[in-house]
Parts: sequence; C-alpha cells; structure tokens
Amino acid sequence: MAKPTDTRATLLATSLFIAFILAIIAAFMFGYPRYKVWQQEMDGKAEFAKAEQNRKIRIEEARANLEAEKLNAQAEIERAKGAAKAIEIENGSITPTYIQYLWVRQQTDLSDKTVIYIPTEGNLPILEAGRSANR
Repeated sequence: MAKPTDTRATLLATSLFIAFILAIIAAFMFGYPRYKVWQQEMDGKAEFAKAEQNRKIRIEEARANLEAEKLNAQAEIERAKGAAKAIEIENGSITPTYIQYLWVRQQTDLSDKTVIYIPTEGNLPILEAGRSANR
C-alpha cells in the first residue's frame, strides 16, 4: 500500500507539471502575437531604411550626371573656342579642301569596315576598286 505522503508528492508534482505546461501555453498564446507584431515592425523599419538608401543613391547618381553634363558643356565650349581661334588664324580663308581634311580627321573613330565616299571633281565618288575581297 502506498503511503499518503507519496501520493501527495506525486499529486503535487503532477499539478506543478500541469501548471508549468499551462503557463508555457499561456505565454505562447500571448507572446507569439506580440512577437509577430514586433517582427513586422522590424521588417517595416528595414524596408524603410532600404528605400531611403536607394533614394539617396539615385540622388547622388543624378548629381554625378549633372556634373558630367556641366563638364561636357564646358568641354564643348572650349572646343568651339578652339575652332573659332583656328578660323581666326586662317583669316576666314577656309577652302573646300581644308573642310574635307577636317571632315576626314573627324572620322578617325570609325572602324576599318566603314566605307567613306569622298567627292572628287565633278562630284563623282571614287569607285571601290581598291577594296579587298575578304571584308
């Protein structure tokens, strides 16, 4: 026969175990929804920070583009000043041959496969007789 103290100890241990399990369940029931809200708040803050950083990046890229355009405009102004100075040096006596020379010099960035027709006397193009067949 079991002693009454053993039965009481078993009953007390079982009661404490059940109370512990119920406490865990209660904590989960109240804690998990709060955790989800906190997690969503943190996700929102992270997304907001990312959007703010992307906006700052776009602003800096726009500033860089603006500065590049300003520098390109300054370069174009300087090129025009140089051309005006060259014309002044030539006393305005630009010949058609000189214009052809300037045009050909401008075409230096073209690849070897580009065909350029330069008009000759009578505005007849030079035929492609010298072109190689392996192109």
